[in-house]
Parts: sequence; structure tokens; C-alpha cells
Amino acid sequence: MSTFIIYLSIINILGFFLIWYDKKQAISNKYRISEKTLLLIGAIGGIIGSAFGMLFFTHKTSKTTYLSKFFGIIFVQILMLLYFFKL
Repeated sequence: MSTFIIYLSIINILGFFLIWYDKKQAISNKYRISEKTLLLIGAIGGIIGSAFGMLFFTHKTSKTTYLSKFFGIIFVQILMLLYFFKL
């Protein structure tokens, strides 16, 4: 279980910093991280870090296509937790 906690910690920190980096790149009109990559990080466990990054840096918070996919990932992850813990 501790390996899983370490994994989640690392992937959430990565998600947070990828949102920050993408925001920084967007401000400078430089090469950006694809939405596909940002969503993938969220899907493999970094959704909390990505969400905090989005709120903290106010990045991707008004893009409805991104948000619908983002909340879709959250919905699927909640369903998986409910199934896994038989709630």
C-alpha cells in the first residue's frame, strides 16, 4: 500500500507542476503541453494535483471541452472507487 501512496503523491505533484508549466508557456506564447497529456496524467492518478493546479493557477478553468473531459475522468474514477470498495 505504501508504494501506491508514493505513486499517487508523485503523479499528483507532476500533475500540479504540468499545469503550472503549461500556464507559464501559454503566457509566453511558447510550446505547450497537449491537453491529451494533461488529461492522461489526471486519468492515471494525478487528478487531485491537476485540479489544485487548475484552481491555483486559474488555468483551463474556462475551457468547457477540457473541463467536460476532466470531470468525466473524475466521474469514472469515483465509479471505480465505489466498485473497488463495494460501496
